[in-house]
Amino acid sequence: MKRILLPLLLQAAAYLPLAAQPSYAQQDELLSTLYSVISGEAGEARDWGTFRELFLPEARLAPSRAATDSTKGSYRVLSPEDYIRTSGKWLEENGFFEKEIHRSTQEYGSIAHVFSTYESYRSASGKEPFARGINSIQLFHDGERWWILSIFWMGETAAHPIPKEYLPD
Repeated sequence: MKRILLPLLLQAAAYLPLAAQPSYAQQDELLSTLYSVISGEAGEARDWGTFRELFLPEARLAPSRAATDSTKGSYRVLSPEDYIRTSGKWLEENGFFEKEIHRSTQEYGSIAHVFSTYESYRSASGKEPFARGINSIQLFHDGERWWILSIFWMGETAAHPIPKEYLPD
């Protein structure tokens, strides 16, 4: 009986539909995946495999900070792997949800520039964001799908509020 059952189960499994894989043919699919894959409750593992699939091999992420009266502006350049290594544990331990609240896109041929305004929460049920800012995202289309080439971002500060043209109406 076991000899018959195993081949039948394997044959039946071959006909099960595979889970739909994102094609990233649309910018919205790529960007919504970006926001969802870094978001999660405290203690919830992130899908870093999917995160990696969003980026070109040479991609860079660069958090920045505006200059103040007492400090120079600064930035740090990371690969996607550097981001996972430096931020992954913190995201998973503390809970973090980044929600896009406005998007402005310019596109020409195979390139696109997206100004994506975000709010950050500690939980999906959070009522007030603990941070806001703008992600400047550069995309490349290879003829089949969109890829992230870079993300350069800055958090909002009292000295640098988000301009109203980058906020929801």
